[in-house]
Amino acid sequence: MHSFPRRQMLTAMSSGIGWLAFSALAQAGGAGGLSPRQPHFPARARRVIFLTMRGGPSHVDLFDHKPELAARSGRAAGLGRDSNGAKFLGPVQPFIRAGQSGQWMSPLLPHLARHADDLCIINSMHTDLPNHAQAFVQMHTGSFQFVRPSVGAWTLYGLGTANENLPGFITLNPPADNGGAQNYGSSFLPAVCQGTRIGGSQLPDLYAALLKKDVAPGPPMKNIENPALPRDFQRAQIDLIRGLNERKMARNGHDAEIEGMIESFELAFRMQAEVPEVLDLRGEPAHVLKLYGIGHGKDQFARQCLLARRLAEAGVRFIEIASPVQWDHHNRLREQLSTCCGATDQPIAALLTDLKARGMLKDTLVVWAGEFGRTPYAQGGDGRDHNHKGYSIWMAGGGVKGGITHGATDEVGYKAVQAPMHIHDWHATMLHLLGLDHTRLTFNHGGRDFRLTNVSGQVARGILA
Repeated sequence: MHSFPRRQMLTAMSSGIGWLAFSALAQAGGAGGLSPRQPHFPARARRVIFLTMRGGPSHVDLFDHKPELAARSGRAAGLGRDSNGAKFLGPVQPFIRAGQSGQWMSPLLPHLARHADDLCIINSMHTDLPNHAQAFVQMHTGSFQFVRPSVGAWTLYGLGTANENLPGFITLNPPADNGGAQNYGSSFLPAVCQGTRIGGSQLPDLYAALLKKDVAPGPPMKNIENPALPRDFQRAQIDLIRGLNERKMARNGHDAEIEGMIESFELAFRMQAEVPEVLDLRGEPAHVLKLYGIGHGKDQFARQCLLARRLAEAGVRFIEIASPVQWDHHNRLREQLSTCCGATDQPIAALLTDLKARGMLKDTLVVWAGEFGRTPYAQGGDGRDHNHKGYSIWMAGGGVKGGITHGATDEVGYKAVQAPMHIHDWHATMLHLLGLDHTRLTFNHGGRDFRLTNVSGQVARGILA
C-alpha cells in the first residue's frame, strides 16, 4: 500500500527538493506524513480503544461458561502432562445470563453485564506461547520472536491521524515489563508511527497528577508549554534545528531517527495548542465523573478510561489503556479476581455508556484482551496456571455484532475447538473493521514486504455487523 519512504525521500533530499517539499509529497499519498488516508474499503470503525488486561484473565471464571467444568470440580483433570495430576476447579462464582441476548458472564462484572447486548465475546482465542513476555508482545505485534511494529503503529501507518495537533497513537500508563516500548513501537515503520506514551513507571512526571488517587482531575501533563519563550521564538528555534537536521540528511542520506526527531519536534510544537485542554478533566460535569467512579478511592483506571473517550473525541486514532492490576492469579484466585474486576468493571462500563451516549460507539472499536487465559484445573489448590490454547476476549462497537458469543473451547474450557481465532486472525479482523486489508497493508523492509499478520490471518466475518 504505502511504499513511499526511503527511495523517494533520498531522491528528494539529494536533488535539493528539501524536507518541506518532501513533506508535501508525503502528505499527498506517501508514508512520510500522517495526514488522513483513504482506507482500502469503507471502514466500520474510525478509531480503536484497546483495553489491555495484562497477566492473563481467567476466561473460565469470567466469560466462558462451562457447566461440565463446574460438575467436575475436584476431580482429576486428566489432561496429560499439562495438568500433571492437578484437579479441575470450577468457576469462583456461578455464571449469570445478562442482557436480552442472555450472554453468559461472571457476576463479578455487574456494570459490564448491563452492556451484554453490545459485546461480541470471543471464546476461542489462542496464541503461541504461555509465557507473559512473549504472549504480551505477540498480542501487540503479531510476533514473539522478532521486533515488529505494533498494531497501533500499523493502524497509524495505514490511516494517518485525524488531528495533526495530537499524536495519532497514544498509550496510557503502559507497563515497563513484558516487552516495554516494543508493545507500542514502530520498528521498521516510519518513526512517527510509534505510540506516544503518557504515564507509566518509566516516565513518572508526565501524567503524575492523574496517577495519584488523592488529586482532582487534571492538569495531567507537565512541560507542555514553555513559559520562557513566546510561540514565535519557539517556532524560530525549531526551524533552526530542523534546518540543521535537513542539511545532515541531505549530506548523509536518510536517517530514521533524525526523521522521527523532526516530526516529534513539529508535533510537540503543535500539541501546545490542544493537549492541555484535551487532557484536563476538570471541565467534565460531575455526573460524568461519577459515572466513571472518579473521586472515590483508587480511580487511576477510571481517569484513563475517561481520558480515552476525550482523546477519541479529539481525533486520536488508536488509544491503549493498560490495566492497573495484574490478572496473574496463580493463587488466591477468588480474592484477587474480585479485586481486579472491582478495579476495572465500572470504568469500562462507563466508557461504553459514554461513547454510546455521544453516538461514538458505532464507529469506535473497543477491545478488551489479555495475553492468554487460565487453566481449567487448579494450581496450588486456589489458583490457575497460564493457558494459551483457549481463552476469551471481547469487542464492542466499531462494526462488530453485539450480544453474540463467537467460537468455543472444549467442554472444560481448555482448548479452542470451534471457530478458533489466532492472534493473526484477530489482527486481520481489527484491520478489516478499520477498512484495511491486512494482506495489502505492507511495508518493504530488508527486501521483503512485511505485514502485521505475517503470512496468515483470516477475517472473522461471522462477527461483523
